[in-house]
Amino acid sequence: MSALVIGHRGAPGYRPEHSAASYRLAFELGADAVEPDVVASRDGVLVVRHENEIGGTTDVAQHPEFTDRRTTKTVDGAEVTGWFTEDFTWDELRSLRVRERIAELRPDSAAFDGRERMLRLADVLELLREHEQTTGRRVGLVVEIKHATYFAALGLPLDELLARELAHSGWSAETGLVIESFELGVLERLKASGLDARYVYLIEKAGAPADRVARDGSAARTYADDLTDSGLDALAAAVDGISVDKAYLLPWTRLGSSVGDLVSHAHRRGLVVYTWTLRPENAFLDSRHRTGDGRAAFGRWQREFDEILSTGVDGVFADHPDLAVSRTA
Repeated sequence: MSALVIGHRGAPGYRPEHSAASYRLAFELGADAVEPDVVASRDGVLVVRHENEIGGTTDVAQHPEFTDRRTTKTVDGAEVTGWFTEDFTWDELRSLRVRERIAELRPDSAAFDGRERMLRLADVLELLREHEQTTGRRVGLVVEIKHATYFAALGLPLDELLARELAHSGWSAETGLVIESFELGVLERLKASGLDARYVYLIEKAGAPADRVARDGSAARTYADDLTDSGLDALAAAVDGISVDKAYLLPWTRLGSSVGDLVSHAHRRGLVVYTWTLRPENAFLDSRHRTGDGRAAFGRWQREFDEILSTGVDGVFADHPDLAVSRTA
């Protein structure tokens, strides 16, 4: 069976991430599913952004009425300066326009800066409905919950907001709903609430999940601990799958050699395995697949995509969904 191709924030290789144009293009390019990241506004609206800091992906810096909102915060242990969704109401956020996050690598996408406004999760659900009604083809939904512990401390519990948003949406595990997070606790709470979805735990290359650090401090179990035999056994009892940095799947990398054949280890426990992110630019490829044409140029991406897909991974996140589809066909 071919791997699921998930449009990572839509099709951000071609259009600014999390814009309506990015999602519509992902549908057209054959993505099996799309992945909106969700954070919250001050008034509890689920906003689709990769991070709650929006200085790099919107034109907020060009709005003089919001100059005084710029601040520095600590988010999941990292100090971040900028503008944050939780300091704005949705009505304020909807006045902003989106822009390409890595314009130096994706000038063609940056050409669309300023054309579209920010989206709510509700808007993405509507785009999916419109596409299905028009084409008869259902595209799956992979929702990533960002910074759950951080938002809960602000009185904005993302699990409760998401459960409320999806309660009467028609989305379920059977209709292609997946919920993922780098924090296991929020997934466990949503699952216990009865929200019908497939739950996937995201695993970083280093460090420990924010919810464990908040609870256990320096004694917190790390992401690496989750990939031991006992760690995978525990995950199999809690979630439906894992989603890992692509380096975990490549045996010549430090991470890959540390976990062995991770896909097989996970599959034996009934866990599906996703990986992120398939990108064709030299800047993101393994050094063996780069060409000498600069960071923004496409390298030998076909080789890297094929290597990753050959591991038997169940799903891949891709910024250029058509390129990933071409290697899974």
